[in-house]
Amino acid sequence: MAKQTFTTGQVLTAAQMTSLQQTAMLGGAANAKVASYVLVAADAGDAITMSNASATTITVNTGLFAAGDIVTIINLGAGVCTITAGTATVATSGSLALAQNQGGVLRFTSASAAIFFQFATPASGDIEGIVTGTDSGLSGGATSGTVTLRQKLEFDAETGTTYTLVAGNLNQLVTLNNASPITLTVPPSVFSAGDVINIAQIGAGQVTLAQGAGVTITSTGATSSAPKLRANKSAASIICTASNTFLVVGDIA
Repeated sequence: MAKQTFTTGQVLTAAQMTSLQQTAMLGGAANAKVASYVLVAADAGDAITMSNASATTITVNTGLFAAGDIVTIINLGAGVCTITAGTATVATSGSLALAQNQGGVLRFTSASAAIFFQFATPASGDIEGIVTGTDSGLSGGATSGTVTLRQKLEFDAETGTTYTLVAGNLNQLVTLNNASPITLTVPPSVFSAGDVINIAQIGAGQVTLAQGAGVTITSTGATSSAPKLRANKSAASIICTASNTFLVVGDIA
């Protein structure tokens, strides 16, 4: 039901009372639209819903509403519904382009100007959540409020005399512990540029890095392509600088 004018002593009907209550709760009488629409004076106090799979507009013109009038606008369709200033001006601190299930209240400050107060739903382009990637080395995340991200080093304890790195070793410290010499192979097509794997020798067996098929390793080691960890408790980082290309830096020989 549109905005109504009452007189002193008038007895309101049940429908009129219901309409007043709806408007007070920012609901208003339902006014469903399925195509682009131009607001009319009778829309004051109503709730305009738009439902269309394609983009639509709701146009606001001057001279139809008075200061204090409100129109609730909700987009139910998959297509973006944009509140468009026709001859009136429309300001907002949110977005006038409403994605599906977004909405707000259009409040007129004069016959020719309105402010759109968007409901507290994420507008297009807003960050809706922060989730840490499986290869980021970070844990934590949230969809609202304060977000705390933590970076904690994980460990992979290897005790054999041979080991080939796997994707899960990204951002880990791979410890190698055996009394006999250990060969650590860097495989092809597992890591990408920017990936880092940390390694440490924690036993008597010296660790030697080996190139997998098609892999290139460079280092300051005595043998650039096959560096060794210098001694027990030595550590190094294996940095992927390009596809199947790695630089090894650290306590190497």
